Amino acid sequence: MPVGRREASPGQCKSKPGTLRRKSFGQWAARPAFSRCRCVRTRGRCRLQGICFWKKARRLFWADPDLSEAFLMLVLGIESSCDETAASVVQDGRVALSDVVSSQIEIHRRYGGVVPELASRNHVMQVIPVVEEALSKAGVTLSDLDAIAVTSGPGLIGALLVGVQTAKALAWCSQKPLVGVNHLEGHLLAIRLLEDAPEPPFMGLVVSGGHTSLFDVRSFGDYRPVGSTRDDAAGEAYDKVAKMLGLPYPGGLPIDRLAKEGNPKAIRFPRANIKGDGAEFDFSFSGLKTAVRAWVEKNGCPEGQGLCDLCASFQEAVADPLTRKAVLAARRLGHQKVVLAGGVAANSRLRGLMQERARSAGLSLFLPPIRLCTDNGAMIAVAGTHAFLRGERAGMDLSASPGWHLGTPQPRKTFG
Repeated sequence: MPVGRREASPGQCKSKPGTLRRKSFGQWAARPAFSRCRCVRTRGRCRLQGICFWKKARRLFWADPDLSEAFLMLVLGIESSCDETAASVVQDGRVALSDVVSSQIEIHRRYGGVVPELASRNHVMQVIPVVEEALSKAGVTLSDLDAIAVTSGPGLIGALLVGVQTAKALAWCSQKPLVGVNHLEGHLLAIRLLEDAPEPPFMGLVVSGGHTSLFDVRSFGDYRPVGSTRDDAAGEAYDKVAKMLGLPYPGGLPIDRLAKEGNPKAIRFPRANIKGDGAEFDFSFSGLKTAVRAWVEKNGCPEGQGLCDLCASFQEAVADPLTRKAVLAARRLGHQKVVLAGGVAANSRLRGLMQERARSAGLSLFLPPIRLCTDNGAMIAVAGTHAFLRGERAGMDLSASPGWHLGTPQPRKTFG
């Protein structure tokens, strides 16, 4: 038996029958009662963890594949960057044992958008109950975790602070490693929760209410910006146009529903063509938003079929440049795989058009399920798992960084 391993008697094993264990790297099966599992620890800490954790794990795995289940990792992910308070426990970066989300849509609906102060106050009230429920549903306690991951940017500063301070407190009292995660990395790696998840390299398109960006994903932790929006994000444009048309917040779902009954060629809205060095894959939606406003001021707010046609035409003007530039960037950089992520990735026309163009270009497209498109704790736990295995750790001086760009080190300025 390798040094550092200790067999557990049935009375010592706290694993529950029916939970997941790893048969080998990439394979999963139900864990029987009293099997060898996570209780191969000494005083609550695995002797194999540390800087050389992964190398030692691989060495022991190849020596005895039956030992692979000893290296299961449990990471708690906490997300509070905008208007969802979320927490999740993810096993080995691939299986979500729990995923709890508290939404604030009803709070912000009357204002037609997110009010930062209200979002922060609601996070304060919800974060502890959400974390407790996530741990309870996963059947674990803080002492069972290997690490705690938290979104530390980008996002609303007050909202980020709630999650960061909560994670720091939990890490301090439980003496668990803390990892700060970029929100956009979480969106890109949410696809890892699928059974047929792609491995890097791939082209990643993140489309949400606050972000619209293309990334060249070389490997886990190596993200290179290819293009981004110059002004409004795609999701932001949806919300603003919905407000013009008297549709409820958030605007993505009602516009998508109406657009299914409309003609996308009824109104020719503009597509931004940005010129200049390094701007070929950038986006812009402020002109589209202005064009919709000008049309409504000239023709009045339509009803019935006219409203459906307007929504379909607007939606086409959003999906067209997003899918066209994503496919073009993937071919230019030699990628064979494209990942679509973010809240707007739930849009039916964007998903459909992306599938059509990826198929025509001979690319493999990976779409997350709808539940993983919006903000959630599971994606943060997945990204935190990979950051932990890369050796990344955060101290009690972890900051909330509202302007943290993915692909760059987290700014050192501390807000929390």
